[in-house]
Amino acid sequence: MTTERKGQTVQSVERSLAILEAMAREGEPMSLKDISAEVELTPSTVHRLLATLMSRGFVRQDPSTGHYFLGLKALEIGTSLLTALEIRSIARPFLWRLVEECGETANLAVLDGLEVVYIDQVETENLIKMRARLGWRGPAHCTAAGKVLLAALSDAELDRLLAGRILKRHTVRTITDPERLREELRRVREEGYALDFGEMEPAIRCAAAPIRNHEGAVAYAVSVSGPSVRINGDRLRRVILPVVLRAAEAIGKELGATGKR
Repeated sequence: MTTERKGQTVQSVERSLAILEAMAREGEPMSLKDISAEVELTPSTVHRLLATLMSRGFVRQDPSTGHYFLGLKALEIGTSLLTALEIRSIARPFLWRLVEECGETANLAVLDGLEVVYIDQVETENLIKMRARLGWRGPAHCTAAGKVLLAALSDAELDRLLAGRILKRHTVRTITDPERLREELRRVREEGYALDFGEMEPAIRCAAAPIRNHEGAVAYAVSVSGPSVRINGDRLRRVILPVVLRAAEAIGKELGATGKR
């Protein structure tokens, strides 16, 4: 049922959300007439809004009855929220263990377009550490966690993200050529991890591995990062990387992952 609310609202969004809420409450397919009555809008208005919701996958229509029901996109968003709420509590013990074993900062990250977002972090007690903080957003093309997550995308998804985009150079090691980046991501996909030898910041080294969810899809990345004064290439590969890979696999198992897709 729609009501007048205080503050700035967009009428079409309000009405669309009211329709989704009504369908969720009903829990079974609804006719156009029933939806219109529930949200107190004319059938013609509801029909237009339903057409938009259907085009985005939030609503589906039974061709035999003409009734409407919630689509998979609604489920996807709800599931994503539930997973996001639980991933931090699941991953946190493993992040602490990474810090204890490596003596460096441990991070949990997700992908947002061509940016990587740190959704959790346990910092090392060392005074010299990486500068990123919880909620920090950075370029995915030149961070270990970002490369792990980009490598999990399909070629079509990657092409869409890179189309017309300029990859900013942050250091002399930053990959700015799209084809070189694609080559790097193919290697990351094959090897199952990514390394950063100063691609974002000259003095930072990082190792990251993908975390798979219950569907076997890469949903998150876990990484360990620290300054080059403590992490040389040999330590990053021989000491830190194996620990990060074990943590990623363990977190994935907690999420219901059974193996690589």
